[in-house]
Amino acid sequence: MHTDTDLLSIAGKTYQSRLLVGSGKYQSLEQTRAATLAAGAEIITVAIRRVNIGQDPHAPSLLDYVPPQEFTILPNTAGCFNAEDAVYTLQMARELLNGHKLVKLEVLGDEKTLFPNMPETLKAARMLVQDGFDVMVYCSDDPIQARMLEDIGCCAIMPLASLIGSGMGILNPWNLSLIIEQARVPVLVDAGVGTASDAAIAMELGCDGVLMNTAIAAAREPVRMARAMKLAVEAGRQAYLAGRMPRKFAAAPSSPMAGRVNA
Repeated sequence: MHTDTDLLSIAGKTYQSRLLVGSGKYQSLEQTRAATLAAGAEIITVAIRRVNIGQDPHAPSLLDYVPPQEFTILPNTAGCFNAEDAVYTLQMARELLNGHKLVKLEVLGDEKTLFPNMPETLKAARMLVQDGFDVMVYCSDDPIQARMLEDIGCCAIMPLASLIGSGMGILNPWNLSLIIEQARVPVLVDAGVGTASDAAIAMELGCDGVLMNTAIAAAREPVRMARAMKLAVEAGRQAYLAGRMPRKFAAAPSSPMAGRVNA
């Protein structure tokens, strides 16, 4: 359940939902919209190199199904393997979206792992920030690299939980915790979520949000999974705010032992 006092703030704008979703891999644009609505997402990321948002006036446009009047469109650079291509892609997106500044940067290292190329990511981040973009950035779960991206001026840090599309969940919660502990901007898990419990764990660790695509789109019932992810993110956030009980190495009775009635 959302509260007006617990909002996600990115680049000066607030959002009630802490679940961000992708727009690829669905069976149809109609299913994309249905899953996005079921997830309660307010931000939907779009691979500019793969999804039509006006580049091809003769093909169906995603924006007809998830219009900017209803959602924050987050252009991303999926498929880019160097800084120059990533910057050009987002400059094109800015033109297509009438000066839109909020973007998601990802510069990949190879086609097999889709692991981020951090030197090129840092280079592209500097170029984009200098060009006036608000940059959310996909990165490795390295606390030093995350700090460098924040120092450049990125408005959100998005470390991977595991490889893109792998569904392996959070493989290194300790690194994520280190990134969260030091960050002064939102930290959102990006890549590797497979099911609702993965999303809940990310939020329980203290992440500000979760971005996912394949976990929903590749589910047997994407719309139902979208609803599950919505609830998981909300539950994980509430558990984090509530503060979990300390772990103990001995049992502790739920009911007090003093004053018991003896048989």
